[in-house]
Amino acid sequence: MNNNHHLILAGWLVDGSGEHLKHKVILSILDGIITAIEPFNSSELPPASKFTDLSHCCVLPPLVDSHVHLCMSGSVDKELRTRQLEATFEDSKPIISKHISDHFSHGILAVRDAGDPLGSVLRFMSEKQKEPAMPVKISSAGRAWHQRKRYGSLIGRHPAEGESLDKAYKKDKSLTDYVKLINSGLNSLTVFNHQTSPQFTLEEMKAAISHAEDRGLKVMVHANGILPVQMALRAGAHSIEHGFFMGKENLEAMAESQTFWVPTAYTMKAYRQCIDYSLHNAEKAVVEKNLAHQIEQIEYARKCGVRIALGTDSGSIGVLHGEALVEELKIFMQAGFSLVQAMRCATYNGSKLLGVEKELGHLAVGKPATFLVTRGTPAQLPRKLSYLEAIYIYGKPCQAYRR
Repeated sequence: MNNNHHLILAGWLVDGSGEHLKHKVILSILDGIITAIEPFNSSELPPASKFTDLSHCCVLPPLVDSHVHLCMSGSVDKELRTRQLEATFEDSKPIISKHISDHFSHGILAVRDAGDPLGSVLRFMSEKQKEPAMPVKISSAGRAWHQRKRYGSLIGRHPAEGESLDKAYKKDKSLTDYVKLINSGLNSLTVFNHQTSPQFTLEEMKAAISHAEDRGLKVMVHANGILPVQMALRAGAHSIEHGFFMGKENLEAMAESQTFWVPTAYTMKAYRQCIDYSLHNAEKAVVEKNLAHQIEQIEYARKCGVRIALGTDSGSIGVLHGEALVEELKIFMQAGFSLVQAMRCATYNGSKLLGVEKELGHLAVGKPATFLVTRGTPAQLPRKLSYLEAIYIYGKPCQAYRR
């Protein structure tokens, strides 16, 4: 047997495809790449030095969080949140580093940062301040674009007075991984199904998205409500972020166009939990109805074939980096997703959206042997994702991970 060849016995394999669980399979690994996945045969055990027994564990792909804000914590402390929003780049560096560590410790090896007012996450990455021992792939939209005097200043900037979105974007030279447009307001926590108007015209959104595509970039659009989402889809958005109250017709259009949706449903559950601590003006009944409606939309999206990528909006009030992903998974399962279907949203679909599918998202022959290990049976998932047994990188336990 080749010195770089190793076998791993997985008690259960969740491969990220969304198909059925595999029980007692052998992963053959050569030079960090999976070369075979086969049923276990106890009569063909290799030498102990070439074999790792994980028969008491589940093996699954690393997780992907498709919507986070690394500059912000999930704290309910208003003064702390204000300081973070007003922080300089130097102030933000340890915050960003801490949140990357939080994601890593929960098995999240790819995140998409959805913006901050100074573009600090983008600068953090360009200056290579990322902890080298924590292999979390980070892509960032930098500073998002919003309309003047509309929601968005806490995560971005706006075109100059009298300037269209497409002209402002075309002259911008920021080297981002994505472009983020904000095309609606926030969801109301006091009025159920409150709809805000679109922030931009269809024409300027189309032009901005076309310019982004010319640069090889995808466009993520913050949009809640029927008209803002409808406009984003017609303009060619690559993903809809949040999408509360967008309605069945928009979901059907997304299924047809295969546009990604990142629902961020757990934010509403977190808001409900934080009403007594931070959101004193919120109406609990409204927040609960907001959450219930979003769960209904997720259920309908599943039935009509919308491509959903899991994103948590970590950094929002009560939404903690790393921990929130398990909570979002629970909501997907509440909406009718099976465990393997929900895991696909948090692995394969996320990797496709972020463009890292060659390295993450799917455990298959020819793919890197990079995976998570949880002790116990699939019945203990997704809860056990908060207590990982190990993280393997290219077939070897990652020494940076500590239980």
